[in-house]
Amino acid sequence: MEVDFSGKWEIYEQSDPGEFLKAIAAPDLMVKMMKEVKPVTVIKQDGEKFEVSVKTPLRTNTNSFTIGQEAEFTTMNGMKFKATPRLVDGKMIIETDKLTIVREIQGEDMVETMTAGSATLIRKSRRA
Repeated sequence: MEVDFSGKWEIYEQSDPGEFLKAIAAPDLMVKMMKEVKPVTVIKQDGEKFEVSVKTPLRTNTNSFTIGQEAEFTTMNGMKFKATPRLVDGKMIIETDKLTIVREIQGEDMVETMTAGSATLIRKSRRA
């Protein structure tokens, strides 16, 4: 079953991002901003091709990729990494040795679980 991630997603709930952002070595300014600002995620999906844009008042970060093909990703703090995105049981998984990002649709929500080491950030969004 194909899952449709397309849309503009607005966060309505998130866990404290502080520990996760420290684990990925985000600058202090970004840690402060992410505690106060809830980014908007815009996903364009065409089959297994995706464009994911994360928007904050200070910047927009866009990554394009195809499921099953290695791609270069850039995080909001400018860190670059390569990974091969996968779709497993309706979950979009982007994983490296230091960072795992899982997006899944649960009812009307998109749940993003980001893990770095022992730190985890969970965001829940709804289509705008």
